[in-house]
Amino acid sequence: MLPIDNYVIRNARPDEFAEIGQLMVNVYSKLEGFPKETEQPAYYRMLANVGELTQKKSTELLIAVSAEGKIDGAVVYFGNMKYYGSDGIASQEQNGAGFRLLAVSSDSRGKGIGKLLTLECIRKAQQQQLSQVIIHTTRAMQTAWAMYEGIGFKRSDDLDFMQGSLPVFGFRYLLK
Repeated sequence: MLPIDNYVIRNARPDEFAEIGQLMVNVYSKLEGFPKETEQPAYYRMLANVGELTQKKSTELLIAVSAEGKIDGAVVYFGNMKYYGSDGIASQEQNGAGFRLLAVSSDSRGKGIGKLLTLECIRKAQQQQLSQVIIHTTRAMQTAWAMYEGIGFKRSDDLDFMQGSLPVFGFRYLLK
């Protein structure tokens, strides 16, 4: 297992978008209890084409790259909640950032890559002098849920929504 300091977090290049999209589809399609592609095809199209989200203002696709150059994780950072793109009230939140679609390859889990990507999103929001970071997760993502709470994210029921028949739960991390 590589120590976490052997990873670089950086913005993805357009020539990496397809690989990252495939990583996300692989990760989300294997989550027990998460809707499959046949149940939510539009969601999986978004995952496969995740690079397109970077066309939105203040939006970055961040990746964790190993010393060998392998992309082992990714997340989409939104420096302006207006572009966050979820259901519910999250996109109306002011003075906040958010991130979505955190994914770590199955063979790289347990190394702290998800935490490293999460902390980079928090750092970016602090750098922008924003007051909060907003995220969503589901019951199928219990490992991520526990990590978020361990970092200091707090449940925020007002951000909850339904994605089809899937309950999606909101969290906030207050910066100020």
